[in-house]
Amino acid sequence: MKYPNLSEEKILWKKDYKTVIGLDEAGRGPLAGPVVAGTVSIKNYKFKIKDLKGLKDSKKLSQKQREKFYRIITKHSDLKWGIGIVSEKVIDRVNILEATKLAMTKAVKKLPKTKRFLILDGIMKLNLAIPQKSIIKGDEKVFSCAAASIVAKVTRDRIMARLHEKYPKYRFDLHKGYGTKLHLKMLKRHGLCEIHRETFKPCSALPKNKYFVKIKKV
Repeated sequence: MKYPNLSEEKILWKKDYKTVIGLDEAGRGPLAGPVVAGTVSIKNYKFKIKDLKGLKDSKKLSQKQREKFYRIITKHSDLKWGIGIVSEKVIDRVNILEATKLAMTKAVKKLPKTKRFLILDGIMKLNLAIPQKSIIKGDEKVFSCAAASIVAKVTRDRIMARLHEKYPKYRFDLHKGYGTKLHLKMLKRHGLCEIHRETFKPCSALPKNKYFVKIKKV
């Protein structure tokens, strides 16, 4: 099995970039909740990948594995991390691609301003005066992007677990807002709640819940 490696980071370190920042997001596809971007920066070539042996794209890890790596990443002395969160209301207003870029920009701004280079998972470019490169399936190939995917996924899952407490009948704790059979069943039964993305199908064709109330954004 292939694991993400440091080949991209090593190329950039040799070009004298002090910090390489990997970016990824969680929550582009769900029908509810925010999109969350994660960033993980590696200080320099002294970082030892063995400290996070077995790390890979968050989608290929169990919840328990993601939580374990999240704890290591967020406490590791050679790593820095950041989070950017954009609500479902902004997603509906600007579209999911622009909301994802906004979340990534927010996450980058949480990190120190050294001589840095961004590696983005997917195909996109941020409106930042920082050198950057997009890599398709970067979270499967690039170590810093894979680490960022874990930070983003764990953060978003925790947000959705808290939102479940406000809207228990939708069971956001189980499906995290994705369009599963259970979620679609609950949508048909209850209609939309405040955190549903009203521009996403099938939400755009459904009525709002009669108990539609505003909640504090997370």
